[in-house]
Amino acid sequence: MDAQAIKVACSSCNLRELCLPMGLNEAEMDKLDHIISTRRRIKRGAPLFSAGDRFTSLYAVRSGFFKTCVTTPDGRDQVTGFQMTGEIIGLDGIVNDRHSVDAIALEDAEVCVMPFDEVEQLSREFTTLQHHVHKIMSREIVRDHSVMLLLGSMRAEERLAAFLLNLVQRLHARGFSQSEVVLRMTREEIGSYLGMKLETVSRTFSKFVEDGIIDVKQRYVHIKDTEALKQIVNSRSCL
Repeated sequence: MDAQAIKVACSSCNLRELCLPMGLNEAEMDKLDHIISTRRRIKRGAPLFSAGDRFTSLYAVRSGFFKTCVTTPDGRDQVTGFQMTGEIIGLDGIVNDRHSVDAIALEDAEVCVMPFDEVEQLSREFTTLQHHVHKIMSREIVRDHSVMLLLGSMRAEERLAAFLLNLVQRLHARGFSQSEVVLRMTREEIGSYLGMKLETVSRTFSKFVEDGIIDVKQRYVHIKDTEALKQIVNSRSCL
C-alpha cells in the first residue's frame, strides 16, 4: 500500500448514510469494508482521473470538493458538474470502460476507492446494495436532465438561483447551514456549468445583493431570503 492509501472502514464512517445504503447487516458490512479498503488524497488542482483513463473504480468523496469537466473541440474546459462530500464520482466510465471527463479537486480532498468489479459482484449478492447503486445512477440521469432544463429554458437569474438553492440543499444534507455557503468554485467555473459568461454571473450576483436576497464577501455567500430565490426559479425543480 502506498503512502496515499490508508485503511478505512465503511461501517465506522460518519458519511456512510450519504454514499452507501442503510440496512446492511453486520456480515454484509464486513464484506463491503473488505473491498472498500483504501482512500486517496488529492491535492487542490490535481486530477482524480482524466478523460481517457481506464475505468476501474468508483470514488466516494470523503472530504473536499471536485469539478468534472470536458475539453471542447476549440480547447475550452466545459464544467459538467460539482461533487462534494458523500457523493460518488466515476460513473461516467462504466459505459465504455474509459472515463469521459476530468475530475479535478477544487480543494485538498480525500476519496474512498470502490473497485467497480467487486462492488458489482457484491451488489448481486446484496439486493440492498444493488438497489442503492441503481439509485445513484438514476440520480445522475435526473441531474443531467435538470441541467438541460437550466441551459435550455431558464434566464440567467433563474439559473443562478437554482444553482445556489441546490448547493445549500446538498450541503444541508451533510449537516451544514441552510443559509451560508463558501463557494469552492470560481465565478468562471459557475458560468461554465450554467452556460453563462463570467460577466453575467458577476452581474447576477450583484443584482441579488442589491435586491437584498444574498450577501457576498468574496467566496462567502449568505442567503438572506430563500423564498425570493425560490420565486425566481418559478417553482421549477433544482438541478
